[in-house]
Amino acid sequence: MPENSNLHTPISKILIANRGEIALRIMRSAKEMGIKTVAVFSEADRNALHVRYADEAIYIGPSPSNQSYLVGEKIIDACKITGAEAIHPGYGFLSENAAFAKTVADAGLILIGPSPGAMEIMGNKLSAKAAALRYHIPMVPGTEEAITDLDEAKERAIEVGFPILIKAAAGGGGKGMRIVENVNDFEEQMDLAVSEATSAFGDGAVFIERYVTSPRHIEIQVLGDNYGNIVHLFERECSVQRRHQKVVEEAPSSVLTPEIRAKMGKCAVDVARSVNYTGAGTVEFILDENLDFFFLEMNTRLQVEHPVTELITGIDLVKEQIKIAAGGELNFRQEDLKISGHAVELRVYAEDPNNNFLPDIGILETYKTPKGNGVRVDDGFEQGMEIPIYYDPMIAKLITYGKDRAEAIARMVRAIEEYEITGIETTLAFGKFVMQHEAFKSGNFDTHFVSNYFKQDQVKPLNGDEALIAAIVAAKFFQKEVFKAGQEQVTLQTSNWRKNRLKY
Repeated sequence: MPENSNLHTPISKILIANRGEIALRIMRSAKEMGIKTVAVFSEADRNALHVRYADEAIYIGPSPSNQSYLVGEKIIDACKITGAEAIHPGYGFLSENAAFAKTVADAGLILIGPSPGAMEIMGNKLSAKAAALRYHIPMVPGTEEAITDLDEAKERAIEVGFPILIKAAAGGGGKGMRIVENVNDFEEQMDLAVSEATSAFGDGAVFIERYVTSPRHIEIQVLGDNYGNIVHLFERECSVQRRHQKVVEEAPSSVLTPEIRAKMGKCAVDVARSVNYTGAGTVEFILDENLDFFFLEMNTRLQVEHPVTELITGIDLVKEQIKIAAGGELNFRQEDLKISGHAVELRVYAEDPNNNFLPDIGILETYKTPKGNGVRVDDGFEQGMEIPIYYDPMIAKLITYGKDRAEAIARMVRAIEEYEITGIETTLAFGKFVMQHEAFKSGNFDTHFVSNYFKQDQVKPLNGDEALIAAIVAAKFFQKEVFKAGQEQVTLQTSNWRKNRLKY
């Protein structure tokens, strides 16, 4: 029986060990299932939307995540105080922490996620590769174990052929990753990769792979129950990235044939089966210019981009996670699943695309979300709220759905133009740039999209003009001063054109 098996265990109250949009998204599905929810919050999130939405809320510490959201003991204590039987970790924070998963089980609670054992194996790229190899999953040529001998590693790198990629075994997000163009740079880049991996993950183990020069990032969503049933819910294309992190995702991919899709789906299911996987997970692949695919890793949690899969399949992944954790059996089989339409997601970050996507902080002076057919916004903010400096700078996920890819993209452009955010820089204008670029529209792009096509001076604020904004602000200030002086109030006439120009 799987380690996290809780067969036919009723769940009446769930604690969401997360914040922001993903906490709200989980709570909404739980509410539809008649399940009570508990929010946890740090000092920075005292007035957050997820805190107000939940049935109960527990304060768990200061704003820094290592004093609040990352402290497993505080999460467990909050469950004991409120009587929550289960914990949904969302993504990030403790969602892929095998030690926390074991602590949850030891406390007699249900973790809405896979077993600690599955997390541990798939949390390390080398052990994940070893598990996948038992099912003959295609791998990028390279080393199958951590590098311990530099000379042997250099010889293997020469055999694989440059350029090669040095990767941290315990890593992610581009940390501990180095591209090596020739043998003369190998030792220096190896030292840098080990140092960065040690600093970021407390584990300096690295390995090497052949560097695929024009890769696409394709991932497959899987679901598994406690009875050995595992299905895939097709693919997501996640190739538009900055700093090795995704910005735009879509489902399905524009380049996969039905035959390749079926092969990748089977491989993803086999990877999940190699660790008796339960719950929702994602198997990531790299796709080369010849449409050959290779296993990268498995994420043992719900993904940020899960809404695009929900829209093309009609499956609520959070509800399925909860049902599986309570001991339920999947009530559909692979042959029941079909792709319907197309979905695109833009991660709306508080970042400045014109300054190397550096995070921005401030007050959401204006915040109005787009509406209409085929538009979904998953967010955790409202007008007047502050973007805290302590956490990931994502404001929202903007998702559009259409009968085909062209309609989904057209809806995304329309939705971006309707989205009004002032007070901070955002990635909305960059998203519009992507949607309107010929490489994206044609589907002829890879993970180098940003470096190949994006130039900082190509993206302007969607409807902003700094000079115009300054003039209007000055005029309003003048109006206020005149009024204060007791003189006749001057009414500032702002045309619709100017109003539109002020929308970001």
